[in-house]
Amino acid sequence: MKKFYYFSKSKLQFVEIRNFYKKFVFLVGFFSILVSFLILGTFTVFNEFLHPDNEIKSLKNNNKLLRSKLETIIKKYEELNQTVANLNEKSKDLRLKANLETNNDEELFGVGGNVFEPVTSLSRNEITSYVNEIDKFVESVSLKVKLTKNNYEEISNTFKQNELLYESIPAIRPSEGTIADDFGMRMHPILKILRMHNGIDIITDIGTKVFAPGGGTVTDIGWKSGYGLTLEIDHGFGYKTLYAHLDKTVVKVGQKIKRGDLIAYSGNSGRLTSGPHLHYEVHHNGVALDPINFIYDDVSLFEILNSKTK
Repeated sequence: MKKFYYFSKSKLQFVEIRNFYKKFVFLVGFFSILVSFLILGTFTVFNEFLHPDNEIKSLKNNNKLLRSKLETIIKKYEELNQTVANLNEKSKDLRLKANLETNNDEELFGVGGNVFEPVTSLSRNEITSYVNEIDKFVESVSLKVKLTKNNYEEISNTFKQNELLYESIPAIRPSEGTIADDFGMRMHPILKILRMHNGIDIITDIGTKVFAPGGGTVTDIGWKSGYGLTLEIDHGFGYKTLYAHLDKTVVKVGQKIKRGDLIAYSGNSGRLTSGPHLHYEVHHNGVALDPINFIYDDVSLFEILNSKTK
């Protein structure tokens, strides 16, 4: 490899330059980088001097893009606001069908539609005010969405509860026969004294089928003084029914039953009965009610039984 020397005045002789190539490459690289920075800096200075509006143009383009995105977001929230307003209108009919009070939130829900004008050139203070208005609008729409969700959940839960109530509440005549003694104060046919009659008597032959007038759970079967063989059903929602003077039962305590299920056969059990009949009572939260009010003439026992066999 070729060697390089320099003349040392102090030593008065030629001295070899060690690692010449490494030092040479380092110096070339260093000066190249330095020159590049100088050229780039000079170009940037001259470019700013020759084109002072480039940065302004860039900011304008960015602002235009941001404005477009902001208008898109506003439009979506306005559409959501309109959808919520429409849903609130429809929910009024649903609340009536579910037997719920209507909401008085017209002022909150409004009628939807466009809220903001297209974004134009605004001053700094106007921009701050505009952004604050958008923030309030977004919060308002979010609240409406939450209230609408809660409203429809309430409607849905009420419909489910009503469906269970309609399936459970006593609604048909429990057996065939003629209603003889009404609900209320009456002269007892055997004792000949005035007593409260907590149900109705359906005159029918011994062995007539007795059907559940509504869904529920059998809670008691046994003999009771003055009632003979008795069966009780808890229908939920505070409703209970009682069937007395039975010949026999075909269900068990704790058994779940549906409207139209066979539960017993009528008879003449118990003391002080004037003949074969079914004694039928309806109670709500412990208060005896007139069973006639729970026998709907437009729904017959045969219709219920036929629907169960299909």
